[in-house]
Amino acid sequence: MERESVTGRLAGKVAIVTGAQSSGPGLGIGKACAILFAREGADVLLVNRSGDRAAELADEIAQEGGNCSVFAGDVTRTRDAEAMVDAAVSNYGRLDILYNNVGSGGPGTAVSVDEDVWQACLDSNLKATMLSCKFAIPRMTDTDGGSIITLSTPAAVQGFRRGDSGFAAYSTAKAGVIGLTRSIAADFAADGIRANCLLAGMVNTPALAKFGEEARERRRLAVPLQTEGTAWDIAWAALYLASDEARWVTGAAIPVDGGQLSLREFPE
Repeated sequence: MERESVTGRLAGKVAIVTGAQSSGPGLGIGKACAILFAREGADVLLVNRSGDRAAELADEIAQEGGNCSVFAGDVTRTRDAEAMVDAAVSNYGRLDILYNNVGSGGPGTAVSVDEDVWQACLDSNLKATMLSCKFAIPRMTDTDGGSIITLSTPAAVQGFRRGDSGFAAYSTAKAGVIGLTRSIAADFAADGIRANCLLAGMVNTPALAKFGEEARERRRLAVPLQTEGTAWDIAWAALYLASDEARWVTGAAIPVDGGQLSLREFPE
């Protein structure tokens, strides 16, 4: 359930949220994070390939009294990733938080995956994260550090299978995100940079709505808590990592999945 927040946990901070607007009707993870960051007092740069769609979200945030602006670009491209960071600093004077939400999936096992699908997954999930970090980190170190949060998945650390369709490209790209995150955490800890991943379970978002209500119920029943996760569940975890409350947390890959990774029934 959505909860209102008035604690100002991110007051005075500047955040970038990539992939900020949902891919369809409803609430996606990037959108929930952007709304929550703004509610908590951050100035937020909303990044989307479609500036018009990001502007819709900006209007929602403004109606709540939040402060945000829009950047239209494709962060798999070097020039757009650099311009995105420049825009945040130009608009707000600094950069404290980078939330990497851009990513896409595609079908296929290691044998059947199409090479174009493979490359697209690597670009949208891993290359986009690398480029965003490449330009964000120097700006963060200008102001005593910051927090980088990247969306990953349980499929990055556990094999998943669904019928005859594999997840080789997606799982590989998201595993790479964890490795990149830990490399950044190690390389820039002395500069005050914290880098962490969220392993987001299959929460109810527009990206999964296309699979229908039966699939939605199966996902719920597969969760040990027997409840459905929402984008807000991921956003609240991201808020913690973005805030000073997590000042001693870096290099972590934190599951937010209702217990799927950690809990199993023992067969009788």
